[in-house]
Amino acid sequence: MEDLRQRFETLTTAHLADACIRAGLPVRCAPAPTHAVVPGTRLLGPAIPARHVGSVDVFLEAFEQATPGGVLVVDNGGRLDESCVGDLVVLEARAAGLAGVVIWGLHRDTADVRAIGLPVFSLGSIPTGPLSLGPRVDGGLDEAIVGTWRIGPRDLVAGDDDGVVFLPLDRASELFTLAEGIRDTERQQADRIRAGEPLRQQVRFADFLAAREADPALTFRAHLRAVGGAIEE
Repeated sequence: MEDLRQRFETLTTAHLADACIRAGLPVRCAPAPTHAVVPGTRLLGPAIPARHVGSVDVFLEAFEQATPGGVLVVDNGGRLDESCVGDLVVLEARAAGLAGVVIWGLHRDTADVRAIGLPVFSLGSIPTGPLSLGPRVDGGLDEAIVGTWRIGPRDLVAGDDDGVVFLPLDRASELFTLAEGIRDTERQQADRIRAGEPLRQQVRFADFLAAREADPALTFRAHLRAVGGAIEE
């Protein structure tokens, strides 16, 4: 994980999402409103899932068995009428050595959470805590649902200003290598634009238009792959 953390310092979640496309994997992102409580926050770590049903005991139980450096992934069903994580849970997560918290739901105690400094991503904030207590969910520490995705301990969580993306841990090194290649190509393209070479010229866009006339099924993505571009993935 330390190697991946160092490599992530020069990558973004956008690079990693594009790497998933390049590898033929689903791009599993948290819902678009999911953002860091503190802009500029970044996090990376294996998922520690927890399904919230109204009490913090599920989080405390998750911390009991958590590996330091993991990311608590909280499933509160995307509810927008209550918060499920506050400052005490975030403090306890930090004390347990976690790298951060991602919530499919809301948080509260925003000022205190910001002061704690542990990366927290959520759908937003609301003053009220849990409004009801439901029965314990079987497998509540085995997986968390985030949007349409089921996230478990075999997933890696990455977050930055663009949001959160989930990657299969066993493919992480491969995906990071692909992401680094995409990053380098995009940086080179950006430098060339700044130097006065338009992107259309770099990717031979006129050639693409001519080729598409001859073959209407030709996609720009296929053309980019042929010429070494990376603008779409």
